[in-house]
Amino acid sequence: MFTSIAIIGRPNVGKSTLFNKLTNSRDAIVSDFPGLTKDRNYGFLRLKDKRALLVDTGGIAKDSDEIKEAISNQAWIAVEESEVVLFLLDGSESLSNLDFEIISKLRKLNKQYITILNKIDKKSDGLIKEDLKKKGVENYLEISAEHSKNLNKIKQELEKRSTKADIEFPEGKKVAILGRPNAGKSTFINKLINEDRLIVSEIAGTTIDAISVPFIFNNEEFVLIDTAGIRKGYKRNHKVEYFSFVRAMHAIDKSDIVIFICDIDDGVVDQDMKILNMIIDNGKPVLFALNKVDLVSKKELKTKYLTKKMQSEFLRNIEQVEISALNKKGFNRVFELAKNIIKKSQRNFTTSMLNKLLEKFITTNPPPSISGRQIKFKHVHFGGIHPTTFIIHSNQDKKIPKNYRKYLENSFRTELDLKSIQLKIIFRKSDNPYEGKKNKLSERQIKKRKRLIKHIKKSKK
Repeated sequence: MFTSIAIIGRPNVGKSTLFNKLTNSRDAIVSDFPGLTKDRNYGFLRLKDKRALLVDTGGIAKDSDEIKEAISNQAWIAVEESEVVLFLLDGSESLSNLDFEIISKLRKLNKQYITILNKIDKKSDGLIKEDLKKKGVENYLEISAEHSKNLNKIKQELEKRSTKADIEFPEGKKVAILGRPNAGKSTFINKLINEDRLIVSEIAGTTIDAISVPFIFNNEEFVLIDTAGIRKGYKRNHKVEYFSFVRAMHAIDKSDIVIFICDIDDGVVDQDMKILNMIIDNGKPVLFALNKVDLVSKKELKTKYLTKKMQSEFLRNIEQVEISALNKKGFNRVFELAKNIIKKSQRNFTTSMLNKLLEKFITTNPPPSISGRQIKFKHVHFGGIHPTTFIIHSNQDKKIPKNYRKYLENSFRTELDLKSIQLKIIFRKSDNPYEGKKNKLSERQIKKRKRLIKHIKKSKK
């Protein structure tokens, strides 16, 4: 489970640098040029047993310029929807009027916020600490985001302030329903509810609510997690659009499987692929449901399957099922598949089994030589679920060709029947136990070595 944390401040105070450091990524563009971040950016931050959805925002500016005003509005939307706010200041400068206006607004919104002085490594005559004290701000953290100084203090403070516990969902396999607007998600859920006469309950647990629908299908308990449709350009649109996306991220995080519903009449479009990528990045299994098949003929349906996107390797690795939510067609197949996929996604694999398979794969197709050196795979072991992870130890890690990495991934996926399961293979270079160690010669060996050197020199003359 995760909550939302926003980073705000004036332009060029180091928000994007801090975002990249905390999320251990390079998702936000960093530059000395102010105002570069315009859209909100998001990433994950691990806080002990929780995950936080960290939101990077554009610089808040007091300007009549339409674009700058829009950027500031986007930042305040992120603040409204966050549990904790990281208010970043340039520690090498004095407190500006705009900084104080931001503090005043945070106080009016009654938001938990942590004041952070960045760039403490820069020499400066700024009086920001005295200025903050005058404004009633006595508690603050001092960091250098660029040099990763004191970042652990931010995490410690967030762990104290992030008080929201996980939502206690009813028992059952948790299924998130995702897709674009009008793909038929609501119809799908409503038909299930009407059939079983279940009450939809709203369970509050974060600033972004999640709608859960517990129900029994074929004597199996499930909990559907409903989401709003994710539109194209959600980052730049109205806050409702953007936080429909955030809500979907929460739903994926809580789920055991994601059922992605696609309107067969529209076919698979770029936005569908982006949403699927979002699910895959989260490591959760996915079932691809083609809805509204009752509205197309068999010939049209065949044509849809022959499109470039439907024929892509990306979709071939995902289980597909045809449904008609309106006519309750394909529901049995959906939940039978969902149950089996969840079971496979939570499976642990023994080391002996994985090593037998690895030996089989490299015997069938031996690894290539790199710079005259043969790649040797030593052993493989299981690394966890969501995604299912295998760790292979070898004498090389970064130099293993992409096509051979793909061959091993596809071989494991096929042999273990991991269709619809996210599979991650990590290659690790095994440590050489003799590296950096030299045999110490005895006194007798040293004398013998000197005699040999002396003999070789005489023979050369």
